Amino acid sequence: MANEKWGNQTVIAELNLLGFGNVQHLQIPFFFLFLLIYICTMAGNILIVVLVVSEQQLHTPMYFFLGNLSCLDSFTVCTILPKMLAGCLTGHSTISVWGCITQFYFFASLAAVQCYLLAMMSYDRYLAICKPLHYASLMNSKLCFRLAAGSWINGFIGMSIYILLMSQLIFCGPKDIDHFFCDITPVMKLSCGETKAVELVTTVFSSMFTFPPFTLTMTSYLFIIRNIMRIPSNTGKKRAFSTCSSHLTVVSIFYGTLVIVYVLPRTERLRALNKVFSVFYTLLTPLLNPLIYSLRNREMKEAMRKFLKKCT
Repeated sequence: MANEKWGNQTVIAELNLLGFGNVQHLQIPFFFLFLLIYICTMAGNILIVVLVVSEQQLHTPMYFFLGNLSCLDSFTVCTILPKMLAGCLTGHSTISVWGCITQFYFFASLAAVQCYLLAMMSYDRYLAICKPLHYASLMNSKLCFRLAAGSWINGFIGMSIYILLMSQLIFCGPKDIDHFFCDITPVMKLSCGETKAVELVTTVFSSMFTFPPFTLTMTSYLFIIRNIMRIPSNTGKKRAFSTCSSHLTVVSIFYGTLVIVYVLPRTERLRALNKVFSVFYTLLTPLLNPLIYSLRNREMKEAMRKFLKKCT
């Protein structure tokens, strides 16, 4: 695609994702590592979706939300890893400006959906532990569907408005993005136009899609912990905590890495490690979620055993 002129500068049509090209001798090992992550992530998350759909004992609100989370994790790695794998083979990966904006749209939308899905899962655990007698009537199938659908619709429609504004930006270079995917910070650096409006909207949307669900998640767990501490027996405390420990682990990994990448001050050391921490919430979190929920969950293990018996 030919480049156009904007003022005295040339408007670029393609961008280079540098990925991990600064360590050329590790490109092939990285390729096989990320390919293994891709295969394991897809296999683990698809298995969870199949189990949730096929096994009657998993037809509960908690596993309904877990199935949604597994679908989301599969979409996330499909958004980022194919281009990243190509970059590992070539040392860099070329992507059109519109392709870059599209990749960021899907990544940002899925991240927003995940924030709200994790909040819905924490609210589900709050009702199960703090209001067990009313749980079945409060968290019914209709409410579960509405909460999950609202999370998906909210994330994708909200980011559509943001991407519409972002698409008005003009990019004059340099062409190189020192990242393995089109994240907002490195992409904004390439704009030669006025970016204050987009930066303001970025702050507003980041707050909208992170602080409300994070607040709901933390509030739910404060009530859960308080309720667990009131249980007289240690056995009862362990049993109650085991029902939410997997989800709490996932929440800690997800929000912990997001805070490191997007919230903490941009010191030179953190800037150098930015890509490494980005790998955690974009690739390792989708990989770890199936392991965390399957290895630490008795019902999931039992459902897996039954499913494997049916297959054999």
